Amino acid sequence: MKKRFSSSEAIKRWDSFARKLADIIDPDEGDPHRIVLLNPVLLNLLGSVKGKNVLDAGCGEGYLCRKLARLGARVTGVDFSHEMLAMARERTNPKTDIRYIHGNCEDMSFLDAGSFDIVVSNMVMQDLADHRGFLKSIRLVLADNGILVISFSHPCFTTPDCGWVKEDDGRKRYWKVDRYFTEGPYETQVLADDDTKLIFFHRTLSEYFRSFLESGFKLLDLVEPKPVEDMLSKYPGFRDDFRMSHFIVIKASKAKPSSVA
Repeated sequence: MKKRFSSSEAIKRWDSFARKLADIIDPDEGDPHRIVLLNPVLLNLLGSVKGKNVLDAGCGEGYLCRKLARLGARVTGVDFSHEMLAMARERTNPKTDIRYIHGNCEDMSFLDAGSFDIVVSNMVMQDLADHRGFLKSIRLVLADNGILVISFSHPCFTTPDCGWVKEDDGRKRYWKVDRYFTEGPYETQVLADDDTKLIFFHRTLSEYFRSFLESGFKLLDLVEPKPVEDMLSKYPGFRDDFRMSHFIVIKASKAKPSSVA
């Protein structure tokens, strides 16, 4: 029988797992996947954030909040995990222009409508049961000319039962994808040396595409991050990321009300 999971169960898993992530998350740059693949794309699509009101929706332990604050933004970080927010506050200089708020990003009515110039969300949407509620909430808090930059697991490659198929000697043969059209929650082990399983919610690429349009966004750009050669000298294991894409990053603007379905 297929297991049923909600966002509340996902929150409990993240709370119990948060401290185990501390050793692999650099307070300034995040984990290696963010350093090599995500941060360069996010910052390029965001452009200048100096003087802007920026919401980090699903901020986790806050590395991106701190990064954006160093670039001159006024930052608000929201996360549904008390433990992740506790880490964020521990790692943040109290004099920094960042406020952290506990809340579920599926409904951010606790924030003022139209109060943010930019919303950035880094690897969060696949953690939420109600992705459409999440996108509609983002649109609500964005100013009229506001921009959204959002990354999430690439649904064409990160599916239930995906992973490397290897030779007997450990060499990677190919990346296996299965159950692509099986939408819904599934459990996955994140750290090889830890049995904890987090809950992700899989959707098809077409479902994501429709959800952006029907939530009132105009898509401006889409990037599938891949490593650049000068990163590979320090992180040689990422050469395999030329063979498939783990992530999608989208830049979108708040569509005018007349164009919203």
